[in-house]
Amino acid sequence: MAKSKSKYKALVIVESPAKARKISGYLGDGYKVLASMGHVRDLPSGAAEIPKAVKSEPWSRIGINVDSEFEPLYIIPKGKKKVVDELKAALKQSDELILATDEDREGESIGWHLVELLKPTVPTSRMVFGEITKKAILEALDQKRDLDRNLVEAQETRRVLDRLFGYTLSPLLWKKVAPKLSAGRVQSVAVKVLVEREKERARFVSAEYWDLKAGLETGSGGNFDATLHTVDGKRVASGRDFDENTGKLKDGADVVLLNGEQAMALRDRIEKTDWSVASVESREQTRRPYPPFTTSTLQQESNRKLNMTARATMQTAQRLYEEGHITYMRTDSVTLSSEAINAARASVNTRYGENFLSPSPRTFTNKSKGAQEAHEAIRPAGTEMKTAEELGLVGQEARLYSLIWKRTMATQMADAKLLFQTVTITADEAEFRATGRHVAFPGFFRAYVEGVDDPEAALDDQESALPPLTEAEKLQLEKLESLSHETKPPARFTEATLVRQLEAEGIGRPSTYASIIGTIQDRGYVVKQGSQLVPTFTAMAVTQLLESHFTQLVDYKFTAQMEQQLDEVAAGEAERLPYLQRFYHGDDGLDQQVKSKEEGIDPRIACTLNLEHVTPDIRVGKFGPYVQVEQEDGETISVSLPPEIAPADVTDELTTKLIVRKKAGPQSVGMHPEEGQPIYVKVGPFGTYLQLGEDPSDDDAPKPKRCSVPKHIEPEDITLDMAISYLALPRRLGQHPDTGNVVNAGLGRFGPYVTTRKDGRQVFKSLTPEYDVLTVSLETALQLLAEVKPRGPAPPIRELGKHPEDEEIIGVYEGRYGPYVKHGKIFASLPKDLEIEAVTLERALDLIAAKAAQKGVTTKKKATKKKSTKKKAAKKKAAKKKASKKKAAKDADPE
Repeated sequence: MAKSKSKYKALVIVESPAKARKISGYLGDGYKVLASMGHVRDLPSGAAEIPKAVKSEPWSRIGINVDSEFEPLYIIPKGKKKVVDELKAALKQSDELILATDEDREGESIGWHLVELLKPTVPTSRMVFGEITKKAILEALDQKRDLDRNLVEAQETRRVLDRLFGYTLSPLLWKKVAPKLSAGRVQSVAVKVLVEREKERARFVSAEYWDLKAGLETGSGGNFDATLHTVDGKRVASGRDFDENTGKLKDGADVVLLNGEQAMALRDRIEKTDWSVASVESREQTRRPYPPFTTSTLQQESNRKLNMTARATMQTAQRLYEEGHITYMRTDSVTLSSEAINAARASVNTRYGENFLSPSPRTFTNKSKGAQEAHEAIRPAGTEMKTAEELGLVGQEARLYSLIWKRTMATQMADAKLLFQTVTITADEAEFRATGRHVAFPGFFRAYVEGVDDPEAALDDQESALPPLTEAEKLQLEKLESLSHETKPPARFTEATLVRQLEAEGIGRPSTYASIIGTIQDRGYVVKQGSQLVPTFTAMAVTQLLESHFTQLVDYKFTAQMEQQLDEVAAGEAERLPYLQRFYHGDDGLDQQVKSKEEGIDPRIACTLNLEHVTPDIRVGKFGPYVQVEQEDGETISVSLPPEIAPADVTDELTTKLIVRKKAGPQSVGMHPEEGQPIYVKVGPFGTYLQLGEDPSDDDAPKPKRCSVPKHIEPEDITLDMAISYLALPRRLGQHPDTGNVVNAGLGRFGPYVTTRKDGRQVFKSLTPEYDVLTVSLETALQLLAEVKPRGPAPPIRELGKHPEDEEIIGVYEGRYGPYVKHGKIFASLPKDLEIEAVTLERALDLIAAKAAQKGVTTKKKATKKKSTKKKAAKKKAAKKKASKKKAAKDADPE
């Protein structure tokens, strides 16, 4: 046999450089491992990317030829041309092409695109693995297969479907609601889930109920609390007995509802009576460990326990996978390989002891129809089962890996045994109950305890045992309180609970949830308040439009059926073309629906929200949400809603107050004693503020002095003295005893703060409402500033290598507006089509150089710029006038 003249035995293509480096080390000489940097082909992202040959075609904007079997128009994005050239060059020197992209549908699709683009003339095969260990890679090399065309078809169908949905409906939203909005097959339904919960909160009517709480002591000195359960044999009402839409007791609720007066009277009656134990009940309960992590459950638990977003979770998990620490992180499967089970059991036996090992290997069954049995759950890679400390992991990677490690260990540990106690105590006609929990045997709790979404709920391993008690035992009353309670509205979704809800409804796939949750925030549909996801008024308007005119497209069952049909395509049980034809063409197809309904959708109606809990309609205008009310004299008054207000939190009281303020106009609180000018209280887009003097009549005149007011202070409560003090801010408190630097208290756009200079930079600490910026002392300011952690530059989420000129570390950083790379003072955002995992040092240096060149040109222009001509000055003045008119228009009509 003639010896091959090729340089490489095989070209192995993976998605990311990190995978390439790791796998290259395992395969050794003869194999060239390169990264495709994610997708090498995609649909055009804008008009500039559409080839001239098809630009005149009516379907080119969508990028899919809807009249020719929905053929996608694939292009090579600008940033990928160099990558493709490198792959082609390497393929020419190779005897074989091995596609080693990820083991899911998207990975299969990337492999297909590579074949279509590279057009190999050498043998081509597919290599899949669930973890990046030497054993797994070498086994995968021995078990190569062909590309799975069914998986490719399913992924391509999903891509086409999402494109048709978004590119057909989004332009409609631009015309009818607001520019730059987007609709998405899963995105729009996820927003609807949040909007419906907000409506539930808006409809909610709170109810008040009372009960008693007793502090009791046993004869042996044990203390415990008991709560009123019945009066004259009838159960006392609790929160679950009320109708959340009326605030009244549910029909058929046979309970005693106590008001404050009745509760206090009962308290006074039984306070001096005898208290004794009527009954003691105990029951045992067994807790079994939860299955190992899937993509969905990992996102939920990391959000609950580590406060990590779904996006951060998946990015961190991706790095752990590529570094060979965990198995593949996009999976619906809860199965573990026999090797992993044996390794976990050995680790449990060594670390926790034989008593904590389950009697036999524990296995779990997949409940998800789309889960692939060949895939594993997310677990530590390999068979050594090392801890995060043993692997030398730090930061988020260590925290997430530990979560995965503990959950995996728990699956092979013994059941936990709990003992629950219920004690009934009598005091005349009243009956109290106390409950206790004792962990008889911790079992798997030693390694892992499942998180909970309710912050008030007890964790499974929480110990709250009652003291030893016997029937008829006399008790000493130490304290008896009458307590008022209010029912609470349904909780808003967090990322964890939204992921759980979407999965329960069969909407989308867990691997896409991170990007969906990120997108709905980026598009202004959702804002985060703490951990809560709060839908905006724009989200309410868009959901209202889609529900009114395209009901089926945002129907939960219809969206879940779409996922099932895509699964059928993946399994080879259905064909893509008939499905796409039904979805897009025909009388009920998406295209015809939009064309026939677009003209009949009135933008004014689409942007008007008739919320049940508020009397005036709320409208969504270009400057944000506002209410519009017609007065008795026929005059219409429009007033903007505060930007931070959630839809369910708007009340008639608030809208009335805002309208009264608008009618009254800016109010003067008096004359400034030194300046001799009036001080006005005004309300702007960012809240209440003060202005010293009148508005200038000439645009070129200097602007009057203004300052914001703390958000918790109502405009009506501002006195002249307060206004003078606020306008005098910042206030010097003194010098820092350690540095000698000045410590100030001031007010900014984001509220009151204290500040000083430390380690060469200015540090700030916001003041909560308990501290008054006008009276806060130097001592208090120093205590608050001591809590400020050194901010320093945040560590990169990926290190790429050193800059060739000064060896400064170049990395990818997470910024407010997305990921970026930096060198010195040059910051360069990543292109939208460039995945974080696909960024190489070379690519980062190119981006930084391009940004530096752009900055250099700008600097040069500034340096050589001459004084403005009269024409430029006139233009500037005209622009100022236009801006002034725009502001006046906004004040007059927020729409």
